[in-house]
Amino acid sequence: MTLRIVPFLAKFLFFFLLVSVPFPCWSSSNGSILNEKTLAMIKPDGLFGNYTDRIKNVILESGFIIFKEKVVQLDEDSAASFYAEHSMRSFFSSLVKYMTSGPVLVMVLEKENAVADWRTLIGPTDASKAKISHPHSIRALCGLDSEKNCVHGSDSTQSAEREISFFFKEVSTGGLVTEHDEL
Repeated sequence: MTLRIVPFLAKFLFFFLLVSVPFPCWSSSNGSILNEKTLAMIKPDGLFGNYTDRIKNVILESGFIIFKEKVVQLDEDSAASFYAEHSMRSFFSSLVKYMTSGPVLVMVLEKENAVADWRTLIGPTDASKAKISHPHSIRALCGLDSEKNCVHGSDSTQSAEREISFFFKEVSTGGLVTEHDEL
């Protein structure tokens, strides 16, 4: 009789341990600490140049999940507000004019190391330099120069939080940060 109880107890104990030991969750939409979010934007030249599908394929092939996305037509006030930290620079009015020249596609991307990985994928800010130094980057693929560089990417997790809440109020992930350095 003892021999029959031991296998039963062993199975019960194994089952108990199996269901009671937590396993890490890698789910993309549950707010897991393992994943971070970043803002990605396809600028007017990217949409006009029909690069959207190619860029989205690169995003997905690189392991990102497109958590949210929408097409937005920025007006002068919203473009100026989004790029406010550049307001004292000589290129500011040109940047605002460019960013209001057509719609943009804004996306919240999610994966582990999202900010750094997206920045690596898009390449240097100046697309003409990216064509030489990072020929497989998104900016090398579809950008023209440092302003018309096809895509935007948050330069830090703090900027990502601010930029995501700028476009997606319901996805806001934390405190307000008012500066970022990337075009």
